[in-house]
Amino acid sequence: MTFKAPDSLAEQIAHHLAERIIRGEMKPGERIQEQKVTLALNVSRGSVREALLILERRHLIAILPRRGAHVTELTPHKVQSLCTLMSELYILLGNSVANGWQVQSDMAPFVQIQQRLTASYERQDIRTFVDDSFAVMRAAYPFANNPYLQETVENLQPAMSRAYFLALEQRKAEMSEFLELFERLLAAVLARDLPQIRIVLTAYARRSCDLVVSALTVA
Repeated sequence: MTFKAPDSLAEQIAHHLAERIIRGEMKPGERIQEQKVTLALNVSRGSVREALLILERRHLIAILPRRGAHVTELTPHKVQSLCTLMSELYILLGNSVANGWQVQSDMAPFVQIQQRLTASYERQDIRTFVDDSFAVMRAAYPFANNPYLQETVENLQPAMSRAYFLALEQRKAEMSEFLELFERLLAAVLARDLPQIRIVLTAYARRSCDLVVSALTVA
């Protein structure tokens, strides 16, 4: 049995603030005042400080001397830089699954995610579609068995979620394309075709980046 401790109070506060940043309720450049958060959530100031450090590690806020914590800006350069890095991390995870699966049942989590993605597409439920897109990488963690890779991806994922959320409407028209890419990815993993895994995931990251940058331009 695997023991999983409940999230700490600081993690819960960080998650609450992260959701507000990701959904655009807290705007780029907006200051996050410790005292206001403390009073609003009825928590200790120490827990809020710890939560802000978590958010800084996840690239959602910047903490500057004498200026405090501010929501980070989302720029085309940052989005492109993030997508480039995430593409390589996704490829590492994809290669780990390709090299690590032994029997067909090892791939069951990915088939289930594919089924959920298809159901979300049929409902045109873009938010669930994006959430399940991130579920793919978490299903790959056991194959990688690399705590540093997992920590890096988890710390970058909120910034990716924020970027994707901005482009939700643009992504709706692209859901069928992403489904087709995922189908090609599964086929490449089953075939242990590492060059094809790179091709598919690079295309996915590039297309995702284009959609987010387009949304930033419109905004």
